[in-house]
Amino acid sequence: MNGSRQWKGNTGGSPWGQKALILLFRLLDVRLGYAVMACVVPFYMIFSRRACNAIYRFFRRRLGYTAMRATVCTYKNHFAFGQVILDRFAVFAGKRRFFETEIVGNEHFRRLTAGDKGFIIAGAHVGNFEICGYLLTQERKPIHALVYAGETKTVQKNRVRAFRSRRVDMIPVTADMSHLFAIHDALQKGEIVSMPCDRNLGSAKTVACDFMGGKADFPAGAFALATHFDVAILAIFVIKRSSRKYTVYVRPVEIAAPADMSKRRKTEMLAQAFAGELADVVARYPEQWFNYYEFWKTAQSDAPSFRR
Repeated sequence: MNGSRQWKGNTGGSPWGQKALILLFRLLDVRLGYAVMACVVPFYMIFSRRACNAIYRFFRRRLGYTAMRATVCTYKNHFAFGQVILDRFAVFAGKRRFFETEIVGNEHFRRLTAGDKGFIIAGAHVGNFEICGYLLTQERKPIHALVYAGETKTVQKNRVRAFRSRRVDMIPVTADMSHLFAIHDALQKGEIVSMPCDRNLGSAKTVACDFMGGKADFPAGAFALATHFDVAILAIFVIKRSSRKYTVYVRPVEIAAPADMSKRRKTEMLAQAFAGELADVVARYPEQWFNYYEFWKTAQSDAPSFRR
């Protein structure tokens, strides 16, 4: 990934500030944080030009918005991102019951958890995928969540506590690739592995997929694992609908694969099927698309840029 497409996998803010947020939300309504965030976002947009340019170009180039509409949506996008981050800290502060969840397609999840085989949950940086692990619970199979290992100790500690109560344990992505052994072990035991499937986490293997009018690289890992272990994939997208409500969309990622299809081709087709599901959700909720780098392979040097 070149310099213009780099991203940071850690939550912003100092450990002290993160601890202060948790203490604050134990006493106050998270919606007060939203009000502050609404005022902070314009300053962030001014000083974080690369992220603003990436999402602005998404609205202009991929969705065809006018310059004015794209600018407004860039603000809304950053505000929505701030909200989902604050929601995470509200859960850390013990406000889990503040949020309501509606699940669309839960029958697919129930069907797979009732079986003997493991399966893969494919997430993406649209909406608030992580909070799904904090708010929902099930008793049939353990879930092993692949997570970025570079978070602050404050976030890591609270993640562990929030996940543990929901039968979710974390598999940190490490430079020595030891997380791959944990993933293989979980799937062999018939358990669930959850991972983001729109960003590379330690692997250079990608599949170029058609995505919203262009070509984009998707990590091959989840789809290669599904092919190797012959397990199903569920795409799960968690969309914020209001200050208190999230809607969870559960969608099977399926293809018609003949018995003699090569593993490489099956991996590519599964990746494309996931990209199609993701494109549908992003088109419906574009202001909750939180990939702040040049996601598409097409050169963007001539694309419009956000102006102060």
